[in-house]
Amino acid sequence: MNFELNEDFSMLRDLVARFVKEEMLPLEPAVLEREAMTGNAALTTEEEERLRSVSKDMGLWSLDAPEDVGGMALPHVAMVGVNEELGKSAVAFHLPPDSPNLQMLMATVNDAQRQTYLAPYAQGDTVSAIGISEPGAGSDPKAMKARAVKDGDDWIINGRKIWITRADEADFTILMANAEVDGEKRGISAFLVDADLPGFEVVRPIPMIGGEMTYEVLLEDCRVPGDRLLGELGKGFAPMQVRLGTRRLQIACWSIGMAQRALDMVCEYAPQRQTFGMPLSKRGGVQDWVGQAATRIHAARLMTYDCAWKLDEGRDTRREISMIKAFSTEMAWDIVDHAMQLFGAMGMTREMPLHLMASRIRTMRIYDGPTEIHNWVIGRDVLAG
Repeated sequence: MNFELNEDFSMLRDLVARFVKEEMLPLEPAVLEREAMTGNAALTTEEEERLRSVSKDMGLWSLDAPEDVGGMALPHVAMVGVNEELGKSAVAFHLPPDSPNLQMLMATVNDAQRQTYLAPYAQGDTVSAIGISEPGAGSDPKAMKARAVKDGDDWIINGRKIWITRADEADFTILMANAEVDGEKRGISAFLVDADLPGFEVVRPIPMIGGEMTYEVLLEDCRVPGDRLLGELGKGFAPMQVRLGTRRLQIACWSIGMAQRALDMVCEYAPQRQTFGMPLSKRGGVQDWVGQAATRIHAARLMTYDCAWKLDEGRDTRREISMIKAFSTEMAWDIVDHAMQLFGAMGMTREMPLHLMASRIRTMRIYDGPTEIHNWVIGRDVLAG
């Protein structure tokens, strides 16, 4: 078995690593200062535009988008290295387009939607969001209360969605709702809801730890044209899982990147820091911790590549996706926490990226299914044989 990336994918990973080193890491001091002063870790418009411009010039856009809409159609395996490198910076930036919504669109759009929604999104010309969670309905989609009732050729959607990233800037939102036709419940369905439709309102921002922001959205008699049904009526759950699976794979990659960054910082600092006449790097406890961290990162990386390869092979990866999401986030949480401990008082400052990384990992242990849910899914699947 060959566990090495092919030359093209390895070169792409190295190119992203260079982008992170030369463009993203230099922005960290300004981002950290803003977060410390205002609680907001977002990039400024100028910073965002520069990163978009440079990354586009480097050929880093539309990596996993279909070729017929201007993409490179790269497999999940190639994207693992890309996202791990992006995870090494505390700067929040995603290469356009965001893969999870892209993958869901790729699995569902009809020909007209392919030109109207998928093509501009794949080329980075539009921004999307997705509305799944509701107050009281997070990990259990069966508790979803949002309703889409057929009215002539259109759909009337009522409901409330929460924890939506980029809702304030999205050109359209992929919205999940229970569909009804002539009083008959037809199941969870997906709809493309343009931001300017009457009855669609971003009602409040929700500040999250780590300087990030999510939003709550209200739909009141929002009339959505009939041709905006995404995929098949009543069969929105499966493509939604495609989207969630892609995000969980990303989260695993980002977690590995953050854990590797934290370990690299420790390995640079430990030989320099003297305590009681001895460098930290000479102490058995530190060596043991570094050894365990390196081992867990290696295990997470192999698991993630294995999962990505199976996805590319078209295999059922529900168990593996839950495994890497739970294992990688918990691994990264422990490693970043140990790094903060080793740096002592300096690790508690907002002048270092560790606290921002820790906050983001903490949210990722909840986002797209908390660790406990994934462990339950794994255990149930294993026990069922």
